[in-house]
Amino acid sequence: LQFTEEKLGQAEKTELDAHFENLLARADCTKNWTEKILRQTEVLLQPNPSARVEEFLYEKLDRKVPSRVTNGELLAQYMTEAANDFGPATPYGKTLIKVGETQRRLGAAEREFIHSASINFLTPLRNFLEGDWRTISKERRILQNRRLDLDACKARLKKAKAAEAKAAAVPDFQETRPRNYVLSASASALWSDEVEKAEHELRLTQTEFDRQAEVTRLLLEGISSTHVNHLRCLHEFVESQTNYYAQCYQYMLDLQKELGRFSGTFIGNAESAPPAAANSPPAAAAATLPAVPTIPVVPTVVGVPNTVAEGVLNPNEVKPPASGTRKARVLYDYEAADSTELALLADEMITVYSLPGMDPDWLIGERGNQKGKVPVTYLELLS
Repeated sequence: LQFTEEKLGQAEKTELDAHFENLLARADCTKNWTEKILRQTEVLLQPNPSARVEEFLYEKLDRKVPSRVTNGELLAQYMTEAANDFGPATPYGKTLIKVGETQRRLGAAEREFIHSASINFLTPLRNFLEGDWRTISKERRILQNRRLDLDACKARLKKAKAAEAKAAAVPDFQETRPRNYVLSASASALWSDEVEKAEHELRLTQTEFDRQAEVTRLLLEGISSTHVNHLRCLHEFVESQTNYYAQCYQYMLDLQKELGRFSGTFIGNAESAPPAAANSPPAAAAATLPAVPTIPVVPTVVGVPNTVAEGVLNPNEVKPPASGTRKARVLYDYEAADSTELALLADEMITVYSLPGMDPDWLIGERGNQKGKVPVTYLELLS
């Protein structure tokens, strides 16, 4: 009755103090944003909604979630099987095996990241929503009921006092029969008892309301410690994500080095390439570099190494152009794979130029008396 009358604007409501209202608003804000962050993190870690539903059901049934291969591991499996069909000794088969191995390592790193993020970040958020927040919600509902009881007692006391005052008023003097005075006195005594009873109930409900308000206040103030705990979990999540991306980056760098070593071999073995390809312009990065006079090309024989290509790509047997060399800044550290390559250190400056017949992904780099092949992707060419 009290709740309905409040909604209809027919009853007064006990208002909580401003500090308590701020605690309630902060708790609601924390709950809402924690739910959104939790859901979106789950989407980030597992984009497949069907898989998320399956994991949710297993978790609610308190059963172990079955192991599921990652997309990277599945791709690695397909690449390995394709390499076995195409021939693991062929250039394409060898490359498929190398790329597949890297994809497998990427998939394993992803699995480790998902596991770490689930334990260190998702689990604390779920524990708050399913534990602390449920306790807070329960105590808030109890406080709401205590507040409704308190306001109902206040309304009852107010009505009893109004009736007592009306009964104690002087009766109508037009009525000369003394029974009116007797009835009036009797009614006044009855309402006086009702007032005392209402005051007693009000004191009891006020005590219960104050006790429940203090319990709820302590729980709401604990939201600050929840923020501290979630902050620590967020740092752990960022650290695990950083390690994951660092692993992926290192795996791809290693793969790029492995593929770069055999790029000249793949070009030399491309017998079926049309003759016009030899006259086609190189990549954009190499097209702006000056070139030295063309070295005679010897036809390639199947099974025989391309000595001319090796000579072109051997920096010790060529000389830089007379003019037009460019400066380049090294973006990342690079470890030379053999004596024909030049090791690089991040942020150093070197001189680079291109040679006819070279793989467009490589340049000749010079640092003082040192000279060797360097990958274009590791450089920032300067004008």
